[in-house]
Amino acid sequence: MIASTYFLYVSAILFALGFAVLITKKNLIMMLMGVELMLNAVNINFVALARNASDPFEGQLFSLFIMIVAAAEVAVALSIILKLRQHYKTINPDLLDELKN
Repeated sequence: MIASTYFLYVSAILFALGFAVLITKKNLIMMLMGVELMLNAVNINFVALARNASDPFEGQLFSLFIMIVAAAEVAVALSIILKLRQHYKTINPDLLDELKN
């Protein structure tokens, strides 16, 4: 049986990579992928820590809920990105400055 600490290490690395992608990329779709990596890291944490809990299905239920919310978030975010692309002809967040004025 694999120890839970290894899952937590993988989760921490995955979360850090997702955060780095979110901060460094200049593309809205890549930023969305960074958020998805971070959500997957949280899912790994829930499932890994649920192995030691009294009710092991609780972490898996939370993980399933996060997957459902992530799917809805992707659908809404992609539709917003497509509308921004249609209006501004770019998906670079630095060039979307109409609300700043």
